[in-house]
Amino acid sequence: MAVSLSSGVRNALSSLQSITAQAQASQFKLATGKKVNSAVDNPVNYFTAASLNDRSSQLTSLLDGMSNGIQTIQAASKGIDGITKLVSSLQSTLKQAQSDAAQNRPTKAGTALATAAEQVATSKSLKDVALDKRLVDSAAGAVGADAATATNAGDLGIAVPATAGNKQSLAISVVSGSNSYSATLSDTSTVRDVVNEINKSGVATAFVDEKGQLNIKGNGSDSVQFGLGVGDAAAQAGADTAAIANAKDATLNSNAKIGFAVGDNDPATPTITSSGITSAVRSNLIDQYNDIRDKIDDLAKDSSFNGINLLKGDRLSIQFNEKTGKNQTKLDIQGSDVTSDNLGISRATNTKISGQVNFQNDADLESATKSLTGALTSLKSLSSTFGANLSVAQTRQDFTKDMADTLSTGAANLVNVDANSEAANLLALQTRQQLSQTALSLSNQSEQAVLRLF
Repeated sequence: MAVSLSSGVRNALSSLQSITAQAQASQFKLATGKKVNSAVDNPVNYFTAASLNDRSSQLTSLLDGMSNGIQTIQAASKGIDGITKLVSSLQSTLKQAQSDAAQNRPTKAGTALATAAEQVATSKSLKDVALDKRLVDSAAGAVGADAATATNAGDLGIAVPATAGNKQSLAISVVSGSNSYSATLSDTSTVRDVVNEINKSGVATAFVDEKGQLNIKGNGSDSVQFGLGVGDAAAQAGADTAAIANAKDATLNSNAKIGFAVGDNDPATPTITSSGITSAVRSNLIDQYNDIRDKIDDLAKDSSFNGINLLKGDRLSIQFNEKTGKNQTKLDIQGSDVTSDNLGISRATNTKISGQVNFQNDADLESATKSLTGALTSLKSLSSTFGANLSVAQTRQDFTKDMADTLSTGAANLVNVDANSEAANLLALQTRQQLSQTALSLSNQSEQAVLRLF
C-alpha cells in the first residue's frame, strides 16, 4: 500500500533529493578534478580535449628521440674536439723535427780554383784568389785558364763563342726538388758573382773555403742539381735552363772548370746528393708521430652514441613532429668518415716512400705541416656543421616541450574543474541540504501533532 505524503513533506523531500544529487556531482568533480568526465557531460569539450591530449602525448614521446639525437651530435662534437687536440700534438711533433737541424743537407766541394803559386804572386789567400777570378777567358780567341798575377786576377778559361751571329751567354741553374733558379752572367762575372747568385737563389748556399774550393750546400734535404754552362743569349735571358744542359761539349761545359766533376747522367748538370746521414732526433719522433696518428682513428671509432657514429659516416635522423609522409618534419644529418688518411695525414718514415712523410726531408716536413693545417680546417668546418645541427635540434626540443605543455593546458582548460568554485558550490549545497532537512522536519511536525491526541 502506497504511503500518502503531505504536499509540504513531498516538496521538502524533492528539494532534499535534488540538493543531494547536486552535492554528489560536485563531490565527484572534486574527486576526479574534471568537470567533463565523459562525452555525456560536454561532447565538444570532451572530444576536443582528448584530441589535444593525444597530440601532446605524441609530441612528448618524440622528446626521447630528440634527446638521443642531441647526445649523438654532442658525442661526435666531443670526438672532433679530441681529434683537433691530437692534430695539434702532431703539429708540435713536426715543429720538434723541423727545429732539429738536418744533418743530411746535400753538400759538395769542388776542386781548388787557386794554387799556392797564385797565392804567392798575388799576396792573397787562396780563398780571395779564387773569388776574384773571372769565369770567361780574358784572352781573346784563346781557350784556357789564365793564372792570377800581381796585376791580373786571372780567369777559369771558359770560352763564350758566337753562334750564327749571336754571341752566347754564360748562365747558372740550381734545382732542388720543386724549387729552381737560373740567372745569366756577363763576360766580366767572377766566381764571387757565382757565389752571390747561388746564395740569392734560396735553393742552395755557396761559399769558397780557405782551400780555394767552391762549396755548394742545399737549403733542404733534396738533392741539388747545379749547372754552369754556355747557351744562346736569347734563351738564357728567358731563364731556359735547357741551354745549360745542352752545353755538353768539353770545351763549352763549364762545371769542370769551377771544380765540379761532370755527372754521368747529365754531363752539364751534376747532382749534389745527400750525405745520407740521418737525424737521430727526427728518427726518434717518428714513432711518436705515428702513434698519435693512430689515436685519431681510434678516437673517431669511439665517438658513437646509441649505436650511431657520425664520425664514421653514419646517418642520423631526428623526427620533430607526429605527422608522417610529406607533412613530417625532421632533421637528417649525414656523418663523415673521419680517419687520418681522409684528413690527409700520412704516416711518417725514415726514408723516402711514396705517400708517406720522410722525417729526414725538410720538404716533406713542410708539406706535412700544410696537410695538418688543412686537416684542422676540415675539422673546424665539420664541427661548425654539427654545431649548427645541434642548435636546430635543441631549439626544436625546447619548442616541442613548450608545445606539449600548451596542448595539455588547453585540454585541461576545457575539462578540468575549478576546484575553488566547485568547493564553494559544494559548501553551499551542504548548507542547503541541512536547511532542506530542517524544512522536511518542520513539514512532518503537523502530522506528529495528531499523535498527541491519543
